[in-house]
Amino acid sequence: MIDINNITFGYGRRRKPVLSDFSLSIDAGGIYGLLGRNGAGKSTLLYLIAGLLSPQKGSITVAGADPRLRRPSTLADIFIVPEEFSLPSLRMEEFVRINKPFYPNFSAEDLKRHLTTFEMDPEMHLGSLSMGQKKKAYMCFALACNTPLLLLDEPTNGLDIPGKSRFRQFIVSAMSDDRTVLISTHQVRDIDRILDHVIITDSNHVIYNESVAHTLNRLQFLTTTDKEEISAALYSRPAVDGCEIVTLNRDGEAETDINLELLFELALADPGRLNEAVANLKTERI
Repeated sequence: MIDINNITFGYGRRRKPVLSDFSLSIDAGGIYGLLGRNGAGKSTLLYLIAGLLSPQKGSITVAGADPRLRRPSTLADIFIVPEEFSLPSLRMEEFVRINKPFYPNFSAEDLKRHLTTFEMDPEMHLGSLSMGQKKKAYMCFALACNTPLLLLDEPTNGLDIPGKSRFRQFIVSAMSDDRTVLISTHQVRDIDRILDHVIITDSNHVIYNESVAHTLNRLQFLTTTDKEEISAALYSRPAVDGCEIVTLNRDGEAETDINLELLFELALADPGRLNEAVANLKTERI
C-alpha cells in the first residue's frame, strides 16, 4: 500500500532534516498507529504520503503511484485530516456538494451514519461550529469519501470525553478489508483499543513495527508489586498500586491488554532490548 524508501526532507537548507534516510512499508488494510517524539516528523510524514510535500531524496509510492505527481486518480484514493485546518463558512450540504465529485466512492448514506454517531445535525452551518465540532464534521466527510487510504493527524485533539469514545466507534464501524487508516497521535490512550498495528519512529528509522496481535503474543503489560517480576521486567515505572511493567509472554497464551504508553517508553528508552527480546522469544518458540 505505502512504500517509503530512504527519504530525506527538511524545511530549509540550513535546518536539520526532519526525516533523514527514512524507510517504511505499510500493507493495505487495518488501523495503524504512528507514534514518536515531538519533532520526529510524524505530521511531515503524513503530508509526504499525501503528496502535499515532496522529499528532497528518496521515493514514496501509494498503491504503486507517486503522490507527488498529484494525479486525480491518486488523490481520489487518499484523504488527510490534519491536526489544524479551517473550513469554509458554508452549510454542510453545500460543502458536500462542492467536494464530493473529487471522491468517486463518496456515500451520502455513510456520511449521515457518521454524523449520527457524533450526534451532529446534517444541516449544520460549518462556520458556526467550535473547533471540536469542526473536527467531527470533517472526519465524518473524510470517512464518507471511502478512500482506500485515510491519514489522521492527532484526530482526538479538541474532542471531549464522549467525543473520543464516539471517535473509536466511528473508526471501527467504517473499516473494511481494503481500507488503511494511519493515525499519528500523542493521545495513545484514545486509540490503543482500536489499533491493528503499532509503528514507533524517530527521524531516521523505525524503532518498532509490529501488529498488536503479535505484540500481545510476545509481551505482557502488567501492574504488580512482586519485586522479582519488577526486577525481571523489560521496563517498569511506578504506579499508584505498584509498578507497571512490560515483560515477556513466554507461553504466548496469557495475553493482556496493550499499554501503548509503556510500549512507547520502552521503545524510546531501549529499542535494542525491546527488539532483541521479541526476536529471542520468536526463536525460543520455533
